[in-house]
Amino acid sequence: MSKAIYISPIDGKPGKPGQVYYPLSLRTVPKPSPQGGELLVKMIAAALNHRDVFLRQHLYPGVTFDVPLLADGVGIVVGAGPDVPNADKWQGKRVILSPGTGWKDSPDGPEEATGYRILGGTKFLDKGTLQEYVTMEYSEVEEAPEHLSDAEAAALPLTGLTGWRALISKAGERNSGKGAAVLVTGIGGGVALMVLRFAVARGAHVFVTSSSQEKIQKAIELGAAGGVSYKEEGWEKKLLGMLPAGKKNFDAIIDGAGGDSVEKSVKLLKAGGVLSVYGMTVSPKMPFTMAAVLKNIDVRGSTMGSRKEFKDMIEFVNAQKIRPVISRVLQTELDDLSAIDGLFEDMKNGSQFGKLVIEFGKAAGSKL
Repeated sequence: MSKAIYISPIDGKPGKPGQVYYPLSLRTVPKPSPQGGELLVKMIAAALNHRDVFLRQHLYPGVTFDVPLLADGVGIVVGAGPDVPNADKWQGKRVILSPGTGWKDSPDGPEEATGYRILGGTKFLDKGTLQEYVTMEYSEVEEAPEHLSDAEAAALPLTGLTGWRALISKAGERNSGKGAAVLVTGIGGGVALMVLRFAVARGAHVFVTSSSQEKIQKAIELGAAGGVSYKEEGWEKKLLGMLPAGKKNFDAIIDGAGGDSVEKSVKLLKAGGVLSVYGMTVSPKMPFTMAAVLKNIDVRGSTMGSRKEFKDMIEFVNAQKIRPVISRVLQTELDDLSAIDGLFEDMKNGSQFGKLVIEFGKAAGSKL
């Protein structure tokens, strides 16, 4: 048998979106058996994302009570289906699960008619990472880089993929590589921190915004060249004054807030600069101004990413020895719902700087 964590309805009925917070529930389910090209993975760590809180609030598409939670995870291969090529090579490997399926390698978007389906808590895909055992197609996992701890490996998939596409695929090589000036807004969240890690490793001059001076200072310690509080009057001018000699504007802004981002980008970006938007948590609408048109600002929406981008991201992390930033690791068993609930509270309160991870099945010989 296998333990797994789900959400449960209250009083047996779904609640109204935004007016409910579904409780966690522990269930014992049959241990899955790998079929065809599937691997059987014993999960050892999983990480939270904002979508997991949204699911509990019924604010995310496809909410279901019949699929285990969480999209991020790492585990050890303990079995293989009959159609897995060279199955013996997988045995005992520590692997990172691709956080979604349905998007192979198109630069434009998912190829499958069903769209991109993300692991954890929705009716669109029947697998999640907050469980003891899960089966995955062998083509949907990557061997975890050796330099990463279990918690770091679990923290990487969704935010790493989202950050990679927003910075590399959307902002482009010229605007995100060596010597480029990149602004990352709202530093502290998992995606923003991965963008910071990637851009610094690529030799860009990276600056950040936050409402917290403490978070700005932590970002500088991670390699940012500087940062400002967006609550400060005239912060845009102050930020431009920090740019290195020869730079008058930013080449790219990687934004997870939305709201007035286009208006601000007119002041901050070079002519033809890129505003790459991977989230709009501040406001669901973002007006496109004539000033942005006249400056040839390129606004590009960005989601998670393809299987190819996931592989490319993992290879870059491996080559550059990049480590995701971890805010807190909870080492516990899956039946400790109260402690796991506390990790969700961290996410709800926005108090974290980096990822929130649950370790619940330590690998023999794994790094701590």
